[in-house]
Amino acid sequence: MKLFDRVLNPREIRRRLGLNQEQFWTQIGVTQSGGSRYESGREMPKPVRELLRLVHVEQIDLSQVKRVDFEIISYLKESHPDLYRSLRRAVRGKHRRPEGEPAVLADEAAFMQQHVGSNGDGLDDVTGPN
Repeated sequence: MKLFDRVLNPREIRRRLGLNQEQFWTQIGVTQSGGSRYESGREMPKPVRELLRLVHVEQIDLSQVKRVDFEIISYLKESHPDLYRSLRRAVRGKHRRPEGEPAVLADEAAFMQQHVGSNGDGLDDVTGPN
C-alpha cells in the first residue's frame, strides 16, 4: 500500500463527512458497489483518487470550476508571481481567521492597492486587454 493510499482513506473520509456509501461515491461518479470495493482495499485509479480528494477533502464544487479559472491562475503565476502569492496568502489566512475578522491583512491590502487595476474590479492589471 502506498503512503498516499493510507493518507487518503476513503472509508474514514466518508465516515467523517457523515455520508453513506451511495451519497459519498455518486458525487464523484462511482457506484456504491464500486466505492465499497475501494473501501475494502481495491486500488483506486488515480482519476478517482483525485476526484475524491477534490470533492471530499478540498470541498470543491466541480460544477463551479471553469477552464478560464485555471487559465487565470496560470497567468497570475507566470506574469504576476508576487500578486499570486499575496492572493494565496490572503485566501489561506481567510480560512484560518475567526469569522468577522478582515480577510486581507494591512500589508497585503497595500500590496493589492499597488498592483491591482484602477477600475475597481481588480482585473484590468491582471488579465490585460480584452
